[in-house]
Amino acid sequence: MSEAPSPGPASPTDQTGAFCLANHFLIAMPGMADPSFSGTVVYLCDHTPRGALGIVINRPTDLTLGKLFERVDLQLEDEPLGASSVLYGGPVHTDRGFVLHTHTDVEYDSSLRVNDSLSLTMSRDVLQAVADGSGPPKLLVTLGHAGWAGGQLEQELGLNAWLTVAADPAIIFDVPARERFAAALQLLGVDQVMLSDQAGHA
Repeated sequence: MSEAPSPGPASPTDQTGAFCLANHFLIAMPGMADPSFSGTVVYLCDHTPRGALGIVINRPTDLTLGKLFERVDLQLEDEPLGASSVLYGGPVHTDRGFVLHTHTDVEYDSSLRVNDSLSLTMSRDVLQAVADGSGPPKLLVTLGHAGWAGGQLEQELGLNAWLTVAADPAIIFDVPARERFAAALQLLGVDQVMLSDQAGHA
């Protein structure tokens, strides 16, 4: 029998030395019991002892960006962008939009800076900038996000509910949504067939 896939870096830490998985992918294991996360890849935007926040990056909805912009009274002139799907970002605040994007020179009203390259913005002004053609070069829009209370994610990791690996922005922005799960696994040298085969083994 082949060896189990590696869970990624053993102990990533933040500047204070605390265990931190911000800017990592969480890849749901086949035994994931929560249907909200079955088969998902979550990009973790924030992780502190108080809890964690991320967005699912591989579950497109039937809603297009063009339709979403119409709902908030904005006109999106970029037709290819308007035809792209809004994603299901997670089970928390599913009535709110979240925009994961590359940095620009503009500071938006409500943004969480993940690292030197990416931010998660929750305010309307980023959508206005996109409509005006002055928005971030690359972005992903979700409805809802994923959230964990303090210690909850660590507990799930201890139960082997997730694989973890340092995130690759190319998977977020350049790989089609339905191919991101397999692409994230490839960062660990794992394919889906191999993962499914191991799911029933201790």
